[in-house]
Amino acid sequence: MPKLKTNRGAAKRFRRTASGKVKLTQSHRRHILTKKSTKRKRHLRSPAYACKADAALIVRLLPYS
Repeated sequence: MPKLKTNRGAAKRFRRTASGKVKLTQSHRRHILTKKSTKRKRHLRSPAYACKADAALIVRLLPYS
């Protein structure tokens, strides 16, 4: 059976944790930061985790993670 290809776009956005969860960086931190509060930007710094339904789809794109 041939090797499976990893979706490179997904590989740059998502990481699998040791427990099997899918970790991702939060959105809204790229630009237009002046109008966002310091508290909001600080909370966006912390990683987020995909919900179970989304994680099941993401895992299929990352076969060797």
